[in-house]
Amino acid sequence: MDNLKRVIVDFKKLTPEVLKLLVDKYPDGYDDQNIISFKNAQGERIEAVEVTTDDTKYLVKISAKLEKTMANYDEDDYEDFDDNDPDAIPDVEIADEEEDNDDD
Repeated sequence: MDNLKRVIVDFKKLTPEVLKLLVDKYPDGYDDQNIISFKNAQGERIEAVEVTTDDTKYLVKISAKLEKTMANYDEDDYEDFDDNDPDAIPDVEIADEEEDNDDD
């Protein structure tokens, strides 16, 4: 068994370091085979993807914001920030596709 620290990361706490790890590990995005499902302490079902550093295993919660941020990733956008700065990752707008389908 490994002795890595385990950290669950929500999009709001995502850092440039972890985002880069995700993009490097999943350059074409992740698929169902990469998704880990588990229940948190409140019994809620969580879906996440895993990335690992030398000392930490990160489980990053899947969301539409995460997918959009990974798809639009440019390392230069984060060069003025520390690798561990969660404020470096901007919140992204996600269009509500259900609203678009209400007109049908």
